[in-house]
Amino acid sequence: MGLWSWFARRRKPATTAGHSVFAAATEPKEQEPLTPEQVADLKAAWAELAEAAKESSATGFHACSRGAKPWQEDPAAVRTVAALLRRADAADAATEGPTAK
Repeated sequence: MGLWSWFARRRKPATTAGHSVFAAATEPKEQEPLTPEQVADLKAAWAELAEAAKESSATGFHACSRGAKPWQEDPAAVRTVAALLRRADAADAATEGPTAK
């Protein structure tokens, strides 16, 4: 038995509607508009991320959403990315230490 036939047996059947299971999970859901307080909180979180990125030695990053709401629209997720940048920069500084002469 070859490797290809093993994968062919493990394949799950498509749904009856002709869509795969993953296609149904990626369809956008209707979201309620943000309140003025939520917008202000989101702007503050993005300001924190911008400051952390400015202080960091990172040249870029990539993040993806795991829930129904994009991370870019969730203040807690934006603050988590900012904290991650700060922690990564602090960890890099700690491992480099003073240069030996």
